[in-house]
Amino acid sequence: MLLIRTIRQSDYSDVSDLIRTSFAKTPNGYRDESELVEKIREDKTYKKRLEVVAENNNQIVGHGLLSEIKVVNGKQNHVGLCLAPLSVLPSFQKSGVGTAIINELDNRAIRLGYRFVSVTGWPDYYSKFKYKKASSYHIQPPFPVPDDVFMIKPLINGGLDGVSGTVKYLPAFDK
Repeated sequence: MLLIRTIRQSDYSDVSDLIRTSFAKTPNGYRDESELVEKIREDKTYKKRLEVVAENNNQIVGHGLLSEIKVVNGKQNHVGLCLAPLSVLPSFQKSGVGTAIINELDNRAIRLGYRFVSVTGWPDYYSKFKYKKASSYHIQPPFPVPDDVFMIKPLINGGLDGVSGTVKYLPAFDK
């Protein structure tokens, strides 16, 4: 049975291994996603409730993390979240684990008062969760990336009303 729960410190090593294994099997390969997670955990805005694992028979098979972003437009800053990374063991992909993680994180984000979430990822996958090209909301990434992979979605009705500008990630994302 699949259980989605808040991460525990005792999970960190298993999650690091899971992330490395999951991303090594992707077309883009592993790109220090595990180290990114460690850096995000050190940020003052990190919220443990926004980092979850998926367990199947006491084995961690998936992980997801939301961290704060700002959409900056002049003096206006709109705080939201970004999903990075989302990892599922290859043997559990296409079984609903990623969906369960995303749905749980979305619900937690709404309860905490966040209005939107961005993601950089596969359009065919994330469009199933109502992500759309961020450019359609006049929101740009802070780095060069294909338009169709930089996506955003409102978590609530009107969650992106009045929001436009450039995304600013946590310092953890700086290479």
